Amino acid sequence: MKDLSTEDGKILLPGESAAKIFGTGDINLRNICRSLDIKAVYRDGILNISGSKIAVKKAKAVIARLEHELNAAGLLSDHSIDAALSFPEKHDVSLELSVPGRAGRILPKTSGQEEYMRSIRSSEIVFCIGPAGTGKTFLAVASAVRALTDGEVERIIISRPAVEAGESLGFLPGDLQQKIDPYLKPVYDALDDTLSPARVRRSIDNRIIEVAPLAYMRGRTLNNAFVILDEAQNTTITQLKMFLTRLGYGSRAIITGDITQIDLKPTSSSGLVLIRKILSGIEGIDFTYLDQNDVVRHPLVQRIIEAFQRDSDEGKKDLQ
Repeated sequence: MKDLSTEDGKILLPGESAAKIFGTGDINLRNICRSLDIKAVYRDGILNISGSKIAVKKAKAVIARLEHELNAAGLLSDHSIDAALSFPEKHDVSLELSVPGRAGRILPKTSGQEEYMRSIRSSEIVFCIGPAGTGKTFLAVASAVRALTDGEVERIIISRPAVEAGESLGFLPGDLQQKIDPYLKPVYDALDDTLSPARVRRSIDNRIIEVAPLAYMRGRTLNNAFVILDEAQNTTITQLKMFLTRLGYGSRAIITGDITQIDLKPTSSSGLVLIRKILSGIEGIDFTYLDQNDVVRHPLVQRIIEAFQRDSDEGKKDLQ
């Protein structure tokens, strides 16, 4: 990333970029100034920042990160300002993903996401555990699409256990495919963003991409494939063992889940909880953990997760 600063407190910023970064009515710039307790004036392509030395340094890092994201993705999301304020460090450019879908170039938005992407690059099996909204599934699918388009694998296989929200497939209307689709909708959404809906449908028809319930994995050997198991908190240890032992030559796997949203009874039977002790320390297998600081949805989601975490911690104290 280029160094945008000319001297302390000043940043060169083209007018077009400034308009997009500052937002309508300079709302984003005002949020940055309020959060960092700084003042900022923009004139003739230069943003002049005043405040404490530490605050000015962080403000320059925030603006640099936002401009980099703008140049890479072409736009800034509603979450971009909050993400930049909480994680203003320079992007590790090597972790960016280019995909053919509308997502285009994908950048990790938090330090936790960067660690997750490093694990995907360096390990054959990656477990990613974290709450909703942290990008576990999306980054896994994006990594699989990138590997497929670069010729590193021949196909993508994505699976989920069909156990959620207290329902079972037998009580849902429709044939088997119609029963399954609601469980796999988040996966289809991620594929559509990273590959394009038309190409996803062709790839599914040609069996280059397969999206199926976990039960369909039994008895198979998956060679030259990028395999993703989503919502793994709802697998038993037996199911998780079955899935992991499907991997063949040239294959990689990502297993994602949120251990605060286990629908199995009892919750202690979750394979994702038990597997950490069994596989920890094995070469080629990595565990990464995301938390509320890595949430990239509406800022309220982060506060909701924090509130539930506090309630859970207080409940544990009451039982002691």
